[in-house]
Amino acid sequence: MENSNNFAIEKKGRNIWEIPKKGNMQVPAIIYASDSLMEHIKQDKTIEQIVNVAQLPGIVKHALAMPDAHQGYGFPIGGVAAFREEDGIISPGGVGFDINCGVRLIKTNIKKEDLTPKKRELLNILFNNVPAGVGSKAKIRFTDDETKEVLEKGASWAIKQGFGWKEDTDRMEENGCMKADPNDVSDRAIARGKPQLGSLGAGNHFLEIQAVDGILDEKAADAFGVTEKGQIVVMVHCGSRGLGHQVASEYIRKMEDAFGIEGLPDRELINAPLESELGKKYYSAMSGAANYAWSNRQMITHWIRESFEKVFGRSAKDLDMHIVYDVCHNVAKMEDHTVDGEKMSVCVHRKGATRSFGPGRAEIPEIYRAYGQPVIIPGSMGTASYLLVGTKKAEEVSFGSTAHGAGRVMSRFAAVKKFRSEKIAGELEAKGIMIKSASWKGIVEEAPQVYKDIDEVVKVSHDVGIGNLVARMVPLAVIKG
Repeated sequence: MENSNNFAIEKKGRNIWEIPKKGNMQVPAIIYASDSLMEHIKQDKTIEQIVNVAQLPGIVKHALAMPDAHQGYGFPIGGVAAFREEDGIISPGGVGFDINCGVRLIKTNIKKEDLTPKKRELLNILFNNVPAGVGSKAKIRFTDDETKEVLEKGASWAIKQGFGWKEDTDRMEENGCMKADPNDVSDRAIARGKPQLGSLGAGNHFLEIQAVDGILDEKAADAFGVTEKGQIVVMVHCGSRGLGHQVASEYIRKMEDAFGIEGLPDRELINAPLESELGKKYYSAMSGAANYAWSNRQMITHWIRESFEKVFGRSAKDLDMHIVYDVCHNVAKMEDHTVDGEKMSVCVHRKGATRSFGPGRAEIPEIYRAYGQPVIIPGSMGTASYLLVGTKKAEEVSFGSTAHGAGRVMSRFAAVKKFRSEKIAGELEAKGIMIKSASWKGIVEEAPQVYKDIDEVVKVSHDVGIGNLVARMVPLAVIKG
């Protein structure tokens, strides 16, 4: 069939679509989507963007769009691509402006019935303890030197300052730190990040108290510590705030100045050769911003634990508030993958996508290695979120990647025009979901109606085999920026 952009799309199997290599494409493009999700994907420039990605130098195997894919800057959100080390590129448009926007899941041993009478009190304390909203400032002020240390050391820096437990880093992607030189991050980026460290921010960022609604893989769920229906967990979704945005903006300009846009299918795909000095500096700066994001989520985790301690009168250790896992959504990383039978080191760009490694990979924490990597896929407020497990199939077909969320079907501008915050909040309250937000606009922009069906997104991931279902969680209380 032909879509509105006149790209030939071939259905290769259930939930698998291919745009064959044609013209300037170096590789074919693959889209993982059900028929209904594909109808959403065809409404914007997602298909055009993934075809553009397939034209970039050094790309291997195929360009990929995940089930939650939608139009983004350069790459579609939900876009995945890998590039050879020797002649490939790195592109800020393939990482995103909110570098290491990611999700963390924290378990507890609290039951839903024990939370219910304390829910409003807990929500209010969390809202007071965790800064949220556009331009929100953190509770603690840091120096330039301290911020640079964050860029270098990531989550371990926050733990050393008393924000968490030593074992927390065992349950984070990259153990909460990538190698970075703070000198590759500008003074302007540091100035933007310094007052925001330890804050939720706005947009689609949230803090959510959830109850386990169903166990779908008892073996993996037990290994991950999510063991029974009604168990309370906490999910945090945030990233590198203004610092990450500044890093992306500056390196886009630097790459345009150094290499120009001639020959690019889209100027938003500006890039630098991986082996170039500028490419290496961006990778370092991006890694520093990723470290900032891990430290940011670590500080928020500390204040979540303190809030639970105050409400339940027990220590966070007694409440078993261990991190299940922490995953990145927007990042580029050097990884070993097998491509056409050859093992090679490639730079995997995941833009609005989650790493989904199967059992045995050395990158997975030892406690989970026999089962596969925990994969966390949040829904929109008012809908379910999911815990999945990575697979060997994902390593074979998607560079160990799957979806990262529900994926938008409506712009924030359109949502503000169509919905009213009081109505959305009322609908959530009617479902038993309490909400507190730093702005009414934030509620409207992130209304459940502006997102794809999360149940359908994770079903595609499971059916294709790039991330298998483990547990379903439903929201009880939500904090939005």
